[in-house]
Amino acid sequence: MSIIYKYITIQISKYFGIVLTFVIGIYIAVDFFEKIDNFMEAGLPFSKILFFFILEIPFVISQILPICILLAVLIVFSLMTRHNEIVALRSSGIRIYYLFKPVVIIGCILGGLLFFFSNVIVPITKAKSNQIWLREVRKESTVITEEKNIWIKGNRLITHINYFNPKVKIIYGITVYRFDHGFQLIRRIDAREGAFKQKQWLLTGIMEQNLDKEQGGYHITFRDQQVERLDFMPDDLNRVAKKSEEMTYKELSAYIKKVETEGYDATNYRVDLYAKVAFPSICIIMCMVGTGIGVRGKIKEGMPVVIAYGIGTAFLYWIFYSFCLSLGYGGMLPPGIAAWTANLAFFCFGAVTLLNAES
Repeated sequence: MSIIYKYITIQISKYFGIVLTFVIGIYIAVDFFEKIDNFMEAGLPFSKILFFFILEIPFVISQILPICILLAVLIVFSLMTRHNEIVALRSSGIRIYYLFKPVVIIGCILGGLLFFFSNVIVPITKAKSNQIWLREVRKESTVITEEKNIWIKGNRLITHINYFNPKVKIIYGITVYRFDHGFQLIRRIDAREGAFKQKQWLLTGIMEQNLDKEQGGYHITFRDQQVERLDFMPDDLNRVAKKSEEMTYKELSAYIKKVETEGYDATNYRVDLYAKVAFPSICIIMCMVGTGIGVRGKIKEGMPVVIAYGIGTAFLYWIFYSFCLSLGYGGMLPPGIAAWTANLAFFCFGAVTLLNAES
């Protein structure tokens, strides 16, 4: 490794660590003050609260790592530009692409680490933190027994949902068990699906069984549709349903096949599957953008301006990336295109900034 490569690598690593620590600290502080009242009301000990926020850190890192490397690259090259180091290197015949080589290597390494982090560490820690938040803080009675089977315990009522589609707020394969005060089953409803409309659940394809205490059996009735009062709302299911970030790439792929084999729509999960690969690759693109902007020699106004450039670029990417994913969730774009469109657009932007910096 040449002296220039070593210098750039050390400087980027140093500022990357500083930025990452600073952003994590801000996020945890804001999250702590936002949730501390809930923890106090639940009576959780400080050790459990601390453990919860430790479990949240991997997920935070997986979300902010691209912007941290962008800011680190911008800071390093803008400082080199400010101190006329870039001018001196270019006067010696060193091209911008030569300076970009160690940066792109760092981007590739971070992209690989982010993919590993998001698919190995985050699913474990996120599932445990959600469990603490839902069961010990929110006191939710909902329990997830399998990847797509949801059990909900209410007031003398137990509901099983085979699959929930949050995009259209439809539940599939519903079974409702109602008990009397002696916990004897007095009513059972099996429905093909249920839709949340006008703040109530409308079930379709119903078979209802009611206990006939006089004859000692169950009376069976079939109905096409029926409004049923259930102990949960779509937002409750959104909180407890298995989320993509709680599954590895392999688990999510297997889950999609399982859902589609049973005839359900898995578009949301398929978009998230492609996003698990697309999002880590943005680290490389952010390194390209940061290098192109940082070495142009026009950002000498100071560090606040550099940080504003980085945050603005990251903000635009996140808005565009989320918009594309939303189009994919809505079926307006194929899942693969929805996940990669923002990356392709910002890759072109990064390539243009590098070409302009070299010219």
